[in-house]
Amino acid sequence: MKPSLWISKLVPAALLFGIASKSIAQEIGANPIASILQIQQYERAIHIMVMLLIGFGFLMVFVRKYGRSALTATFLLVSISLPLYLSIKSLGIFGTKPEIEQFILAEFSAASLLIAAGAILGRVRLYQYILLGLLFVPFYILNELIVIGDYFHFVGKVADTGGSIVIHAFGAFFGIAAALSLTSKQDIETPIESDATTDKYSVLGSMLLWVFWPSFCAALVPIEAIPHTVVNVFIALCGSTLATYLASVYLRGKVSIADIANAALAGGVAIGATCDYATHVQSMIIGIVAGSLSTFGFAVLQDKQQKFHKIIDTCGVSNLHGIPGIFGGLSAIVVVAGLDIGAQLKGIALTVGIALVSGFLGGKLISMFGKQTEIYADCAEFNDAE
Repeated sequence: MKPSLWISKLVPAALLFGIASKSIAQEIGANPIASILQIQQYERAIHIMVMLLIGFGFLMVFVRKYGRSALTATFLLVSISLPLYLSIKSLGIFGTKPEIEQFILAEFSAASLLIAAGAILGRVRLYQYILLGLLFVPFYILNELIVIGDYFHFVGKVADTGGSIVIHAFGAFFGIAAALSLTSKQDIETPIESDATTDKYSVLGSMLLWVFWPSFCAALVPIEAIPHTVVNVFIALCGSTLATYLASVYLRGKVSIADIANAALAGGVAIGATCDYATHVQSMIIGIVAGSLSTFGFAVLQDKQQKFHKIIDTCGVSNLHGIPGIFGGLSAIVVVAGLDIGAQLKGIALTVGIALVSGFLGGKLISMFGKQTEIYADCAEFNDAE
């Protein structure tokens, strides 16, 4: 449908149902395409908020006795990251953007923070999650400015529309580095328990993330690129889900519900860098490879990684967000025509470097504010928990 016909149908309907004020109607008349885009961005911002609070929240309740704490931590992390990001950007030092676009960028920072928190989930006090947010967001903004905004004219043009590099990989490596200072010998020896109920809730969170992931990747793309981006993301998620099932059965003998809840999302992580560039066939391939890599990471590499680094990665963020995020960034070299390969590689390297250094420093600072005495247990924070 032509934009003019679309708008002619939308505006009367909006007025009829009372969802457009006089000022909004006037704005639509003055600049219809820009106004419709803002309305769509608002809708996608709400979708992303569902991902942050319900998707991430329930994905992390797989720890049997830590469900209340995981959900509360999710609330706290989102609540500290959004105003902090907006406050820093409101200083005007780094330029200004339309308000709803700025808010979506703040949601991206919250998503990356939740990824980082997944690595240390259950081993810090609830107030330390707030401290994590205070330390994380400024470094996230710094990396965003350097890699995506090329604010210091050091990197160049990097392809990362949906944040495979600056959101997923940054959050994962920040969390892994923080875990170096927030994992004790006792923590390593303490098993992370789950049961059928917590696993079901975790898959529910994963499914919510799966459904709304296209809104995340398409949140800020040009209006004409939205349909292609949405289809690409769903195709990549289909690829990773199918690959996860097959790889899980092959590597473990039977399917692991933990693989389904996590690695099935790897296609969404990996397609982010090229979601508006890739063909549908390329998206399927990226999803299949990402799901296979992530499942291999969970089934084979995770125990070896943790023993080597002497850490616990509670949610396996290195294998869901770290490796697929890097793979997604590298896939742009093949997918995006005319890409500056040097800039892309430099952007990936800088993101990993900044995340590791800032995450290690952040973990050291957080460790100075106490140690959780009873890990992976709600009773350490809630007076009515077992």
